[in-house]
Amino acid sequence: MTEIDPRRTALVLVDLMERLLALPLAPRTGDEVAERAAGLARAFRKAGAPVVVVRVERPGPAEQPPGSGLRAGIAEPGDVEVVKRTIGAFHGTDLDAQLRARGVTTLVLAGVATSLGVESTARAAADHGYELLFVEDAMSALTAEEHRASVTLDMPRLGRVVTAAELRFPA
Repeated sequence: MTEIDPRRTALVLVDLMERLLALPLAPRTGDEVAERAAGLARAFRKAGAPVVVVRVERPGPAEQPPGSGLRAGIAEPGDVEVVKRTIGAFHGTDLDAQLRARGVTTLVLAGVATSLGVESTARAAADHGYELLFVEDAMSALTAEEHRASVTLDMPRLGRVVTAAELRFPA
């Protein structure tokens, strides 16, 4: 079990948007990832820990493609919403300032795609000095091989890979 300090830890959900969750993801479907992420978000909110939802907007077009909003049930009032225009959630956003203002030192990451938005956000988070936990069963990628490479080769060098069931808040 991994105990989480709700005063110092934030859940960061990356790119749980309809159009991305509809892609043929692996090893989990977008619906499976969204369901697990929503459960994590409920637990974090109940414990009083911040929830950050990240979505991407393409720079340039006047209108974003259909399905560019977050999946219903992911974000709630009071969550921090970050709109990024790159692969990772730190560059060109106020994510670091939002986290520091809340006293956050540890990030729990989940979302899609494991090897793109999640991993890019994690690399920048590590550069910013955050401790990292990766919820393996709340992520998916464009292929199972990409997901596996991220969670077995890259992410363990940046933090710790866990399952949702392993996370606990103090009683």
